[in-house]
Amino acid sequence: MQPSNDQPAHPSLLDSSCPPKVGWYGLGAMGYFMARNIATSGRAASPILVYNRTVAKAERLVNEIGSSNAIVASSSAQLVTECDVIFTNLATDEVVQHVYNDFAKTLSQTLPTRPKIFVNMSTIRPSLAVEIDRLFSGFSCCHFVAAPVFGPPAAAGAGQLTIIMSGDYNCKRKAAHLLIPVSKKIIDLGGNIERAPMLKLICNGMLMSANELLAEALTLGEKSGIGAQAVYSLMKEIMPAPSLIIYGDRMLNERFDGTDGCAIDLGVNVLDHVRHLAAELNCPMPTIDITQQSLITARSIHERRKRTGSSRWDIFDCSALIASHRVSAGLNPFDCDDHRVIRED
Repeated sequence: MQPSNDQPAHPSLLDSSCPPKVGWYGLGAMGYFMARNIATSGRAASPILVYNRTVAKAERLVNEIGSSNAIVASSSAQLVTECDVIFTNLATDEVVQHVYNDFAKTLSQTLPTRPKIFVNMSTIRPSLAVEIDRLFSGFSCCHFVAAPVFGPPAAAGAGQLTIIMSGDYNCKRKAAHLLIPVSKKIIDLGGNIERAPMLKLICNGMLMSANELLAEALTLGEKSGIGAQAVYSLMKEIMPAPSLIIYGDRMLNERFDGTDGCAIDLGVNVLDHVRHLAAELNCPMPTIDITQQSLITARSIHERRKRTGSSRWDIFDCSALIASHRVSAGLNPFDCDDHRVIRED
């Protein structure tokens, strides 16, 4: 990570001889693995404190790695009062805003006596990052870092995420040291807190739009008689992007379980943020509009099937947007195996 400025480091933020006490809030599909890797890395003071609204997820992590590596916090306030670095990985802007307001409330009731760094790894709108940064600027020695991540849950588990950071350099350096066990690369975008959330949205829009095109191509391959499998195999040869390979496999084999992928609700919300950003900057992105329409259509199909008890999935993955293209092309949305067979004329 390259420095964004030449400001001298605060000794208490960079003292590697004393590992920081770490707190982690949010143990979803991504947060669970990131918290686990940090807790077992030896880079943080053991045990780390973990907190989740569904307590069972926190207890599961402790059972997996042992109480010497992690313990369940009784409240989010305990994270704030006892920890030096607090990471959050949460589902929506609304949840992020609520959690950080609670953090600020705790800080106002128990004023901090040593530096604290709050690192948000969720995907949020850039303006919310600014709001949180301003909120924490009112407390001495408290800093906020935006650090969204790229990669699926499997990459989080394997320590192969790409992380982008913006905010105070000294704080980013401290957070980056702790995040080495979960990342293959950490990119510093400077001191402007908006930059990391902004780049995250731009790249998310690009990746999801690529999946939209992939869904269209797989559907056309099936309709043509060539077969979706043949399209997918060639795509892996000429466009071997990890995201396309992963999502193509999910589309082809109908692996639409959103509990171990990117839930479709999250995809719709992220594209809302991308569209808002594009509108603010007067930069049309029509492919984003089309991709969101496909996600919403697929979600509608899923909700109808859930009501009739015919859905195999409780939570839908974003790869299921192919269902909307299959229906538009006159095919069944799911449970069709003939698209895996190459027709011989």
